[in-house]
Amino acid sequence: MTEKFTFTLHATDGMARRGTVSMPRGDIRTPAFMPVGTAGTVKAMYPGQVRELGSDIILGNTYHLMLRPGAERVAKLGGLHVFANWPHPILTDSGGFQVMSLAQLRKLDENGVTFQSHIDGRRYELTPERSIEIQGLLDSDIQMQLDECVALPSSEAEIERAMRLSLRWAERSKAAFGEQPGKAVFGIVQGGDVPRLRIASAEALRDMDFKGYSIGGLAVGEPQHVMLEILSITTPVLPAEKPRYLMGVGTPDDILESVARGVDMFDCVMPTRAGRHGLAFTRFGKVNLKNARHAEDHRPLDEASDCPASRDYSRAYLHHLFKANETLAAMLLTWNNLAYYQQLMAGIRGAIDERRFEDFRLATKAGWARGDIAPL
Repeated sequence: MTEKFTFTLHATDGMARRGTVSMPRGDIRTPAFMPVGTAGTVKAMYPGQVRELGSDIILGNTYHLMLRPGAERVAKLGGLHVFANWPHPILTDSGGFQVMSLAQLRKLDENGVTFQSHIDGRRYELTPERSIEIQGLLDSDIQMQLDECVALPSSEAEIERAMRLSLRWAERSKAAFGEQPGKAVFGIVQGGDVPRLRIASAEALRDMDFKGYSIGGLAVGEPQHVMLEILSITTPVLPAEKPRYLMGVGTPDDILESVARGVDMFDCVMPTRAGRHGLAFTRFGKVNLKNARHAEDHRPLDEASDCPASRDYSRAYLHHLFKANETLAAMLLTWNNLAYYQQLMAGIRGAIDERRFEDFRLATKAGWARGDIAPL
């Protein structure tokens, strides 16, 4: 541990990077996957379970927490780490993405965005300064600038307008954050699917000298190959000595391919959301436990796994739990999925350390393609 926020690069293999983000509340081994704890909890999981699976950091959502229970209340109760019983690093997003996607009757201008809560209709204003203030009240370790994320496809003019606004908000967010030893605010690269805008955004943010850089506005409707093309031109522009965080991504395949393009940190609701809907991620690929073919399959999801949810319960039992709408179904599948994601990240880190990432990438994809389907 350290009293400062630092990033140390230990190894590279092609564009893939192995490093450590260090801060007072702990170290983050990169490449890292951050489970999403939207409202101060990783759904269907105990905090201790999340930690035991290998998670060094979780994500909290500014929009949801500002609406309920309120940032001032969380601060009064000791901050999000105390409130959620998670004494390790926490990253918070700015709230901007949820405002754009969830809020009602929103109005955006140069100052920020005003909106009505999707919960009770109350009116709020979110500016770059207020977003940083809320994240400070939550006491998160890594905070995000407020930005505007446009859905794809959009016109190039609209993408550029939002990117330029996000750059102005980046300056204001950084100024509002000030100097906070041991913590960091990240700038967010925007620019949609337009290469010149992505490069311009990355260059401008680099000149602002953030402690870390996020890549936003991807996995918002574009095909995977477009996302990967944008990553390939964006990451080389960002400082090699700073961490790079791809926001809201993604599938195991997205993660593998993004690591190959120089990304260090990821978050996504996919493993938890999929778990609540009967979909398991495994080294054999995806398994839909709602499918009738599993009704008499005595095999576990993965008998070689260290995770009890993956190893100790039959597919037939998991299928039954979902058919019976039992809460345990979501708990076990979420446990399995987060275990697999963290096992994948550990495998990636080890492969980069040993300069065999490309072999690992190909072998992992081959395992997914081969599958593990029992005969009918």
